[in-house]
Amino acid sequence: MDLRLIVITDRALAAPRAVEDIVRAALDAGAPAIQLRDKAADARALYEQARKLLPLTRRAGALLFLNDRLDVALAAGADGVHLGPDDLPVAAARRAVPADFLVGFSTDDPVLARRAAADGAAYVGCGAVFGTTTKDVGNERIGPEGLRRVVQAVDVPVIGIGGVTPANVAELARVGAAGAAVIGAIMKAEDVAEAVRFLLAPFTPPA
Repeated sequence: MDLRLIVITDRALAAPRAVEDIVRAALDAGAPAIQLRDKAADARALYEQARKLLPLTRRAGALLFLNDRLDVALAAGADGVHLGPDDLPVAAARRAVPADFLVGFSTDDPVLARRAAADGAAYVGCGAVFGTTTKDVGNERIGPEGLRRVVQAVDVPVIGIGGVTPANVAELARVGAAGAAVIGAIMKAEDVAEAVRFLLAPFTPPA
């Protein structure tokens, strides 16, 4: 399970480019995981988007997650789902899916992270590390030390998210994160391949 970089989609930030084109460029540059996130899409539209992305991730040997929607993830044949605190509980999701299906969970609370891992979460997404403009979380900014507390609380991979860029991604690796999840740093990048390479570098051992 390679989670050094999870590229999260956003149609508005990608525009006028198509999400599929950005995802293809990111995968070609070595991105190991994609998370399809579209809060405005209904189940059918999300399913159709997933079915467009799945051949791209399969060809690249990468993972495809869906944000929030376990039903659509299973129907589309995705590799996993990413759940938040207001979504279906991890334990309930774990009971409903095949053994090789991956369930991720978002929290910046070490106690909730431990519970999610015990319930079968394959990884924890933790943030907002450096703040975020892609969702309403008030002025939340936990910083690298907040990320470190979650890393130290669980045995599953912890992925830093929130305001992550090529300029600050090394701070995530420094506190023990297994990878980074990014939206704007890829969706808005002029050179997607270059951004992917910079974001992967701190989590990639030297050859």
